[in-house]
Amino acid sequence: MNLTVVERAIVAVPGFKMVLKKLEQQVTLRGQSKSTLSNYIRRIALISLHFGQLPDQIDDEEINEYLAALARDPKSPSRSSFKHMVYGLRYYYRLLGMNKRAIALPSLKQDTKLPVILNQLELKELFAAPALLKHRVVLTLIYSAGLRGQEVINLKVSDIDFERKTIHIRQSKYKKDRIVPLAESMAVGLKKYLKAENPHIWLFNGKEPDGRYSVRGLSWVMRENLKKTSITKQVNLHSLRHSYATHLLEDGLNIVTLKELLGHAEITTTMIYLHVAQCTLIKPHSPLDTLYNYHENKV
Repeated sequence: MNLTVVERAIVAVPGFKMVLKKLEQQVTLRGQSKSTLSNYIRRIALISLHFGQLPDQIDDEEINEYLAALARDPKSPSRSSFKHMVYGLRYYYRLLGMNKRAIALPSLKQDTKLPVILNQLELKELFAAPALLKHRVVLTLIYSAGLRGQEVINLKVSDIDFERKTIHIRQSKYKKDRIVPLAESMAVGLKKYLKAENPHIWLFNGKEPDGRYSVRGLSWVMRENLKKTSITKQVNLHSLRHSYATHLLEDGLNIVTLKELLGHAEITTTMIYLHVAQCTLIKPHSPLDTLYNYHENKV
């Protein structure tokens, strides 16, 4: 029987089972996602298995050598393994009240890459690519409402209000609800999909234990249908949300409203789209001239 990394750590590393229990409690109390928990635990399990003991029992110098090896790993060009290991260790040390060790870990520079945006022709080509109605509808819905992958799989049939033309996104990131507009054309596609598939609870049924679709499944749909297009940009499922935000800015939507539609906690997160949006430049002027239409009614 093949054991997972976490299961192997429970068997091989003394005290790991107790750490696992503490982490589960903390993530639950803080209202963090299960994916956050599994990511932290997996990283702590990996380093614990490597040294045969828990991170608080490992010498700082040995941990730094381990992290340096991860950072140099050619198999991880994005350094994601290194970054996630630092996040996991930092969380672990703070959980045990070892703040000095948490602070001593390498600092992580924020990525400054701008999001890659699909243009309108590319989006139309992508949405025309799926052979299955379900795949066509789910990709179009993500773009039309600026949804995160997790938000899509959490949608219930009852969250779609065709009368009010809204989509209710419940307890998303930061434990916030929000309501976004349902596009007229999207409503037509959803009605066709509902009639054909007849889902009962979840809007998109899948193979998860509770009957939902999975984010991994959504990413697969995106990848497979990109192959059918002429699109050469390096994009993924989240690029649809990036494109939604950028195109709304280009349509003239103000950034504060966009922040609310995206469900961002801070306006600074939304402001990255100002760097990629091709907005029409307005010549600097005084609002007094606009008030009296001075340029239109010169005497």
